[in-house]
Amino acid sequence: MKHHQPSGLRQGLPLLIDPNWSPEQVVAIIELIDDLRERIWSHYEVVLLDRFQNDCVTHHEVEVSDPPF
Repeated sequence: MKHHQPSGLRQGLPLLIDPNWSPEQVVAIIELIDDLRERIWSHYEVVLLDRFQNDCVTHHEVEVSDPPF
């Protein structure tokens, strides 16, 4: 059974997670990912907010034939 990444990517480097990591190693990885996310967000915050807004807002033309009252 193939697993698909949330990003939708189907090729690239495989991400293998060692099932024998200690709890300390897992915590260290999670902290690293959190730090990376924070650094990326602080650098690209405005661009990311614009992108998220554009992804969430639907723009369409509405033809108005009758007045609203």
